[in-house]
Amino acid sequence: MPTFVGAPVRQPLVLPPQDKQDFGGRAGDRCRPRDIRVKGRWELSRNGTVRSVRRRVAVGATLVVAAVALSGCSGDAADQWRRAGLPEPATEETPLIGDLWVGTWIAALGVGLLVWGLILFAAVAYRRRHDGLPRQTRLNAPIEFLYTVAPFAVIASLFYWTVQNQDEIVDVSAEPDITIGVIGQQWSWTFNHVDGDVHEIGTTTDRPTLVLPVDQTVQFELNSPDVIHSFWIPQFYMKMDVIPGKTNTFQVTPNREGTYAGKCAELCGVYHSRMLFDVEVVSEEEYEAHLQELRDRGQTGLIPSPLRGAFSQPFEGSDS
Repeated sequence: MPTFVGAPVRQPLVLPPQDKQDFGGRAGDRCRPRDIRVKGRWELSRNGTVRSVRRRVAVGATLVVAAVALSGCSGDAADQWRRAGLPEPATEETPLIGDLWVGTWIAALGVGLLVWGLILFAAVAYRRRHDGLPRQTRLNAPIEFLYTVAPFAVIASLFYWTVQNQDEIVDVSAEPDITIGVIGQQWSWTFNHVDGDVHEIGTTTDRPTLVLPVDQTVQFELNSPDVIHSFWIPQFYMKMDVIPGKTNTFQVTPNREGTYAGKCAELCGVYHSRMLFDVEVVSEEEYEAHLQELRDRGQTGLIPSPLRGAFSQPFEGSDS
């Protein structure tokens, strides 16, 4: 074959030698590396991604520890899981609130599972299979109908059960066995035992104790002379605002003796965190003995709750 002057000379392509130890030793494996571990830390997978072996081991160990911890849960912890985090109830009215709370969580979990399932289904069924555009859909009436009706059905159900239980919770038509006048003031509580004509006054340094008889219906009448507070006993599952110029009322029937913590659940000023009180549910005999003890201390009469600035004359003992 003749050679022309100045024409480029074509040289054969020579590939660099491959390390058979790293790439499997077969000609077909030169461009497809097999699994390689480097110092026990990294793994090169067949799809070319790098994942940490140590991270997977840590995740597995965490799951094992969590499983062991959950398997060793006590009976009290299991009961609290069934109550969806609520404390142990202490009144006859708590099922109205507890059932609504648990039911709401079940509904939320059901909606979450549905949404997560649809997301996973769409991610798997309609994953990218080629570089072209997928089929474009202008309208999907069943899906749009589901998106419209399903939220409405969930909200309507929750609204119905909330209103029904709320009406029973705030119903005060029954005649109470005892009446407690509650005054929430910055930053403590005053409790008037209306039927016994005695009172208990607390301060920020002297936490008051409200004593109630077991298995008797108690009516709370809430008032405030200054700002908005919130009367809350977690084990009673009941919380209600204490508003200046307005008397809020609700009833409960304590059915379990014990000592429970109460607090103000509305930010009401600098010492809001000190606005605490205790509740002791005792037998009827112990309750009557407590009322007599208050009389012996001279804590007779009921404390009024005027609005701030409502006094036309200064308090006794004031300098103004």
